[in-house]
Amino acid sequence: MPFARLGKLLWPTKAVHTGRSLADDADARAAAAVIKDRNPKADPLGRIPDVHPRALPRHIAIIMDGNGRWATRRRLPRALGHRAGAKAVRVIIEEIGKLGIEFVTLYSFSMENWKRPADEVQALMKLYNEQVDLQRDEFMTNNIRFLQIGRREGLPEECLRRRDDLVALTKNNTAGTLVLAVNYGSRAEITDAVRRIATGVQAGQITPEQIDEAMVAENLDTAGIPDPDLLIRTAGEMRLSNYLLWQLSYAELYVTGTLWPDFGPDDLHQAVRQYAQRDRRFGGIKQSR
Repeated sequence: MPFARLGKLLWPTKAVHTGRSLADDADARAAAAVIKDRNPKADPLGRIPDVHPRALPRHIAIIMDGNGRWATRRRLPRALGHRAGAKAVRVIIEEIGKLGIEFVTLYSFSMENWKRPADEVQALMKLYNEQVDLQRDEFMTNNIRFLQIGRREGLPEECLRRRDDLVALTKNNTAGTLVLAVNYGSRAEITDAVRRIATGVQAGQITPEQIDEAMVAENLDTAGIPDPDLLIRTAGEMRLSNYLLWQLSYAELYVTGTLWPDFGPDDLHQAVRQYAQRDRRFGGIKQSR
């Protein structure tokens, strides 16, 4: 496939939509009411009035790329770029809640990120602890459940303690779910799942014939979480970077050149509008009307 054609498939173009508000559409209002039953603070028609609430993705995954480049362009330390990125996270999480989107998974720190300079890794771990402490009350106020995926091994003890405390604190919250991928790599996740299944086979608890896609999914870090409908990647890179390789099999892709610290609500709306235009066939064909 020519690269130019690939670019047209993956890169955002100006959203094609009618611009007509659906605020007076009875079906759209009914769909919005269902969302508000789960999350009373959500107002999808107020935030994106030209997108039907049923056309919203249930789960958005985001590769938050470009913090370092954002800082470099401003001749700032990379650590300040990560802090600017953390501010963008808070803004986007708030906007996702207003849209009534149920799940968001953020690629925060990959297993490969340990290769970065020690001072940058240390700054990232410190920032993680600060943000978890800062967001505790916000999660409870907004009824948000917190989950984290990725290997525990290698993470500082203070990070693990904060992770476990926040997961336990928010486990009964129901308005939405934030999943943070920390010390995460999809190949490692799949390898761990295969190892768990193989252990079950070895113990005589599972037969090879019982192994299917559902069993594999149940042994991934994301067990119980629906697969992402939309992947957003900032800063223009055209790759998945070992992120949710199993779960993103049928996700729609949206790549923008905007660096993560500059990615705001309007950028999110653009991605959602693009998603709402997509014809998701999951390998089938579009049914004629």
